Amino acid sequence: MIVALDRHALAVGLSKGMTLATARALCPALDVAESDRLADRQLIEQVASWMERYTPCVGLLAADGEPPEGVALDITGAAHLLGGEESLLADCLTRLRAQGFDASAAIAGTAECAAAFARFKDEAIIIPAGTEPQAAASLPIAALGLSSSDVIALARLGLKTIDDLASRPRAPLAARFGRDLLARLDRVRGVVETPITPRRFIPAFITERRFAEPIGHEDDIHRTILTLAADLARMLEKQGQGGRRFELAFFRADGAMRRLGIETARPLRDPKGVMRLFRDRLDTLADPLDPGFGFDVIRLSVPVAEILDAHEPDFDGRMDLAEDLAALIEKLGVRLHPSRVMRLHAEDTHLPERAMRRLPAQDGNAALATEWDLWSDADLPPLRPIRLIDPPEPVDVIAEVPEGPPIRFRWRRVFHVVVKAEGPERLAPEWWRMTGQALPPTRDYYRVENEQGARFWLFRAGLYERETHEPRWFIQGLFG
Repeated sequence: MIVALDRHALAVGLSKGMTLATARALCPALDVAESDRLADRQLIEQVASWMERYTPCVGLLAADGEPPEGVALDITGAAHLLGGEESLLADCLTRLRAQGFDASAAIAGTAECAAAFARFKDEAIIIPAGTEPQAAASLPIAALGLSSSDVIALARLGLKTIDDLASRPRAPLAARFGRDLLARLDRVRGVVETPITPRRFIPAFITERRFAEPIGHEDDIHRTILTLAADLARMLEKQGQGGRRFELAFFRADGAMRRLGIETARPLRDPKGVMRLFRDRLDTLADPLDPGFGFDVIRLSVPVAEILDAHEPDFDGRMDLAEDLAALIEKLGVRLHPSRVMRLHAEDTHLPERAMRRLPAQDGNAALATEWDLWSDADLPPLRPIRLIDPPEPVDVIAEVPEGPPIRFRWRRVFHVVVKAEGPERLAPEWWRMTGQALPPTRDYYRVENEQGARFWLFRAGLYERETHEPRWFIQGLFG
């Protein structure tokens, strides 16, 4: 079955929904390709990404339940960058056709009206604002995006154009075809406007450079990035904000597009700092940036920003330490990936495996927020090991009495004789976290030392004769 056609196939009388056998009977020289909806969508997505060179507000045009077959751009306030709407339209079509696309386009006050003219008019057209109802009068009923059965039913009633439908009373049409028909009619005639849903979040701060001659030299690219970062710094400073995420978009002259992003550990607007991070990002790319025939547009945006207050460093230099730590986190995040740079966050719990939680280090420079001095005393040995064994591993233990410390244990097929033992430290289960669940056994922790001086952290799970008759032993950590 035919699901898509080009202009030549339409000219010989073929249509969507026609069987392939019927189509070959009408046109024996028909050139056929298998339909691949995934590949079609990927291609439309690539075109939509490239279209962001004109405006960051780009959406996809798709009928109900159908894959997208067009791109909608909100060019409000952006057309003047290319000399007006006519120049923008001509530039867009010229570039698309140079890439091998048989493209059509239109500009109107609403996306639905422009899409209807792009589909059913061969020439590029600009509909002046306010004239959409008169301009759409000559469009066929199929421009409403109705099902084929509804189009045939309306044609049998003598309604073949938008003007025929708009001149009829609305109540009988709604009763026969539903209110959706009237809603589509109002949108195509520009009476009701439906906003374009952008494919991507539109950043609040955007700056870009357009080049009459595409650039591709590394020094030119770095110089442009630094200039864009300086422009963004002035914009952010006026709002008292700093960027937490920066994104570079490179638009190649041949239609390819590439994005690079960096994340920071604190609000940042220093142009040299932004440039340094992007330089590291470019140097560590597994797939190097390929300028091809050159970039004709480079855009720098801030998808995420936060309030940036000016702070003076403390007398003890703690502010400088926080800035240095943030710079280190940013550098590691750019080189390794933000998901690989973590920080520890202390949790309000007494269970060892829950005492610390790993969070991305870029999520706020809170690595210095925890008062770690409260958790340890430099004059005393640590009560718990820094590194834990997760999950705890079972060990075979011999103790003098069931609730006494171990005197000998075997772990990973090695026997250890205990010469010193400290404990127990009893930890009861957190019953308030386990509503409706069976409580785990109570733990008695011991710090033990073997004949070689190695220290281990063992615990016995279960109170003898109160929770179990056969308590089990586990090792959960090693002291340095």
